[in-house]
Amino acid sequence: MERGGTVYIITNFTHTTLYVGVTSDILFRVKEHKEKTYPKSFSAKYNADKLVYFCSYNSIEEAITEEKRIKGGSRIKKIKLIESMNPEWRDLWEIVKEW
Repeated sequence: MERGGTVYIITNFTHTTLYVGVTSDILFRVKEHKEKTYPKSFSAKYNADKLVYFCSYNSIEEAITEEKRIKGGSRIKKIKLIESMNPEWRDLWEIVKEW
């Protein structure tokens, strides 16, 4: 069975840093960001732990392709993508926890 994947964007409290990532387990991965499991990582260094965007795909390969596309885009494109799903920039962690 093929494993799906999720592309996500997290930010910090002031929304000045955007981190784009991909995972096969969104719940586990965001929890790692929130708990700063890797204290020397980019997201821990910039306090990025607020989930503001995510989109799931049938295969991890599709998700990786989309992650690369998003990472290659401008900050403005990332902001537009976030606001298309989450105009108030709410932390979507509560939604993911319900899955």
